[in-house]
Amino acid sequence: MKLPARTLVSIHDVMPETLDEVEDILQRLADAGTPGTVTLLVVPGRNWSADDIAVLRRWADAGHELAGHGWAHEVETIRGVWHRLHSLFISRNVAEHLALDEQGIRTLIEECHAWFVQMGLPAPTMYVPPAWAMGRVGKSALRALPFRYYETLSGIYDATTGTMTRIPLVGFEADTPLRAGLLRLFNAVNRWLANRRGQLRLAIHPQDFDLLLADDLERMTGAVGM
Repeated sequence: MKLPARTLVSIHDVMPETLDEVEDILQRLADAGTPGTVTLLVVPGRNWSADDIAVLRRWADAGHELAGHGWAHEVETIRGVWHRLHSLFISRNVAEHLALDEQGIRTLIEECHAWFVQMGLPAPTMYVPPAWAMGRVGKSALRALPFRYYETLSGIYDATTGTMTRIPLVGFEADTPLRAGLLRLFNAVNRWLANRRGQLRLAIHPQDFDLLLADDLERMTGAVGM
């Protein structure tokens, strides 16, 4: 399996409780010879200790990019039909934006960015909503927020220039046979698109090497390093 030379690798759900898994994934990627920067999607609204923050700082100093990834990465209430369907097939209870109106989303994004500054970490330029679900927030609102780039299922939106760069995405978070089958189909289509466009996003979640698509992930991370 050969992947495009321009493959953007990200690790999602970086929290105090997943730091060991993230460290293991970073080592796996290094062992596979994965080139370039790995983007680490950090969830600020968890119980971060000084030692945990020091781990993030070490990863940033090593050249990895820190990005904002929601606030708590969970919701207590499913809001509306679309959110319920999204929760059932994609996001479970993590799509925070879908439970909020525009003002709530703006506040969440602002607080997410401010947390990095308060912790003395590099101010991130990239924001990735949990489950890639931006929710009901307009592009004009994004221009006024502190992040420049916003990643969704479709690609990466530059709020400064108002342009969307469409980059195919593959993921591996499959804990049921149904989700595994749907993701395999999704990944096959996007690998085909990536080979035509010369770019690919490879998204890894902390438990992916223990889930049903672990073999697919092993092959693809090896291919990134080729």
